[in-house]
Amino acid sequence: MKRKLKIMLVEDHPEFRETVEMILGSSADYDLISQFGSADQALRSLQSISTRIQPDLILLDLNLPGLSGLDALPYFKSYLPDANVIILTQSNKEADVLQAIREGAAGYLLKSSTMDQLMQGIKTVSEGGSTIDSSLARFIMDTLRSQLPEEADYTELSKREMEILQLLSEGLVKKEIAGQLNIGFATVATHIRHIYEKLQVENAPAAVHRGHKLGLFRKTK
Repeated sequence: MKRKLKIMLVEDHPEFRETVEMILGSSADYDLISQFGSADQALRSLQSISTRIQPDLILLDLNLPGLSGLDALPYFKSYLPDANVIILTQSNKEADVLQAIREGAAGYLLKSSTMDQLMQGIKTVSEGGSTIDSSLARFIMDTLRSQLPEEADYTELSKREMEILQLLSEGLVKKEIAGQLNIGFATVATHIRHIYEKLQVENAPAAVHRGHKLGLFRKTK
């Protein structure tokens, strides 16, 4: 039997927690294992190694009492390096989105997202992809060049790595890329790891953004 994806929710509004719990409860693929009203509480729970059940994915609000979601994100990534984090917030501020990406978030969704959008976002991230709210994606791509600092030197990508980076920019996940290029899933995962290392990034959105910043996509046209 397929193992359920274990999810932690960090959200200070009880009504919204109930909504997310209802949404996740409608799927047999997900298990909401813990809920916290603040990042401080969630992080303290992770420090109790003997009793914790590690989540595979964290849904993290930004505007929290005490430690903000953005400030807490590096700690979550430190405690749970294999867990993905999706920001689920009301904030559509460009600075918040960019910082979340820099800190390693695998997704950024607004609380106005529909049930289907939230479920699809979780599915995409759990399969190795990334998700950004459609209302934010365009301005992120349009403004990233001016918002990010000057880029350091990078190691040139191979032709295959550029093909995969292009497919990542189109929103494809590892399984889809493997099928389109007719290569193994493990091979795709290895190429993506090399792409991250060469571009000095931690996830797919950051890789795509840096690729645009460096003009890599223009070179393939």
